Amino acid sequence: MSNPATDSQLRLSKEINKKLETFSITKTFKEGEIILNENAYIRSIPIVKKGSLRVMRTDEEGKEILLYYIKPGETCIMSFLGGIHDDSSKIKAVAEEETEILLVPVDKVSFLIKEYPEWLDYIFKLYHKRFEELLEVVNAIAFKKMDERILQLLREKNKLTGSSEINTTHQQLADELGTARVVVSRLLKQMETEGMVKLSRNKISLL
Repeated sequence: MSNPATDSQLRLSKEINKKLETFSITKTFKEGEIILNENAYIRSIPIVKKGSLRVMRTDEEGKEILLYYIKPGETCIMSFLGGIHDDSSKIKAVAEEETEILLVPVDKVSFLIKEYPEWLDYIFKLYHKRFEELLEVVNAIAFKKMDERILQLLREKNKLTGSSEINTTHQQLADELGTARVVVSRLLKQMETEGMVKLSRNKISLL
């Protein structure tokens, strides 16, 4: 498995990567395809090789909110914890773009923890990173205005793809931010008037 260039602290050695490739299967998911659903039994832990995943949480009324993105070289820490404790998934993971994933069987994850201290160190570092990202979500919901949250989300998508043209809909942004589409549309129109973005069908360009 190729290592990410985005976060050197999360890189794994060639030995671990070789083990992962031996234990696992690789699958490619299309944009918008669900990799893991809430309440599903966790049989394998996903590690992103190419592309990215967005991890969502859904309330009882079906309203969703974005928790964090999983980038190349990273795994879903929520799936990891649920898998090793034989628990069901508490999140939904969706392909943000066409994404190639290494699916590591849960029993092999436990084996790696026992045999390779490096793997456990990788998990702890990723757990720390995810915790900080979740704190940012809480901070944004509690203290930031919705237009700031929209702009922050667009910038995050820009970093993921490397393109200032973001293929998304107002409804998708609303779902990820846990708000109504009409709110997002109104604020995006205001941002376009202020010269911050350019709107077109299913696409938003950061200016």
